[in-house]
Amino acid sequence: MSKTKQTLYNILKGKFLVDEDARKNWGFLIFLTALALLMITSSHQIDKKVQKIAYLNKEKRELRSKFVATKSDLMKLKMESSISKRLNESGLYISETPPKKIKVEISN
Repeated sequence: MSKTKQTLYNILKGKFLVDEDARKNWGFLIFLTALALLMITSSHQIDKKVQKIAYLNKEKRELRSKFVATKSDLMKLKMESSISKRLNESGLYISETPPKKIKVEISN
């Protein structure tokens, strides 16, 4: 067997984990495992935050739509024609003659 085939065969058999220098190999493997776990955890946290941002954006759009609709309804209710219509239903009418200004003069 050639040297590269022998090296590949030794890696597949796991000889690098039981050799004399296995201690540094194990340390490196534990480091890589910890790094992979850290990366997976970070990825999950980012996914959760992205989903929360999407949910909050959707909720913001819904609340904004509700706000605009409510503001529009309020503007319609504040119109003079709308107020006079509601007052007519309760028996109150707008005066035909305009109001007059009363001036009070105080003499010393």
